[in-house]
Amino acid sequence: MPMNDQEPAVAVFLFTGFLEAGKTKFIQGTMEDRSFNKGERTMILVCEEGEEEFDLSKSIMKNVCVKTIEEPEELNPENLSRLAEECGAERVMVEYNGMWQLQQLFQNLPDDWAVYQEMFFVDSTTFLQYNKNMRSLVVDKLNTCDLVAFNRFDDKFDKLAFHKIVRGTSRRTDIVYEYATGKIEYDDIKDPLPFDINAPVIEVKDEDYALLYRDMMEEPAKYDGKVLKFKGIVAVDGTFPKNTFAIGRHVMTCWVEDIRYCGVVAEWDKTAMLGARQWIIVTAKVSLQKHKLYRGKGPVLKVQEVVLTSKPEQDVATFF
Repeated sequence: MPMNDQEPAVAVFLFTGFLEAGKTKFIQGTMEDRSFNKGERTMILVCEEGEEEFDLSKSIMKNVCVKTIEEPEELNPENLSRLAEECGAERVMVEYNGMWQLQQLFQNLPDDWAVYQEMFFVDSTTFLQYNKNMRSLVVDKLNTCDLVAFNRFDDKFDKLAFHKIVRGTSRRTDIVYEYATGKIEYDDIKDPLPFDINAPVIEVKDEDYALLYRDMMEEPAKYDGKVLKFKGIVAVDGTFPKNTFAIGRHVMTCWVEDIRYCGVVAEWDKTAMLGARQWIIVTAKVSLQKHKLYRGKGPVLKVQEVVLTSKPEQDVATFF
């Protein structure tokens, strides 16, 4: 998400979800809450047309201006800035179209806008079907959201099935179940890693690399000083610093088009012996430090042992 060094002039609250998932109702209720709406000029940017419409007739809504985006091409910095200026907006509530990829928005936010919070609203009665038939769009919304709210939940639904879909994409997203009765429950299902984080040597099975990579990138401090042992494919490049290579796997989030190489920086005084695309089993101690290849801090593997090996039965790692 675009962020600047300076404090942004316009705070963006992003609400995603498919049609009739409850976005409009939630935004309306939020704007009628005096603890949130203290008179700031607010633009509601509507990117899809649902059955419900915003009610601006109440006095508390006098500071609210609604603008409509009909085509994704209208999501460009110039147009968004113009709409905000017309509203005199100090903040923006975006009701996003569930059929549009979020990158279309993130790449086109004006420089002085920043996303403060992102929530994904889901109709529980149709979610599993959406996930089956349009998984790329579901993953797109789960990737960056702070919270996913499962509306119209029912006791007959299997919470674990919903939980696994969310956790297959993000370990940091909060999950809330809202029942038709109005009862609200926060997800409290324990999500243990498939390897022992406290073992003297954390041995990671081939099928668990994607989970290791995501967890290590989301919580790198947890791995600082730990010793890892796992199988991966070598990446070397002439632009890498001396005695440096990358070790990782190709990871697929949901579709073949999503496959990308997810590697970790490694340092070894015998790096010159390695060739690109070699499969190895590496044992290394993790050091959380600044590195050129991360453009900041990241987990750097201090290699202790390298063993040449063959590729695993499934060479593309997944979260499932």
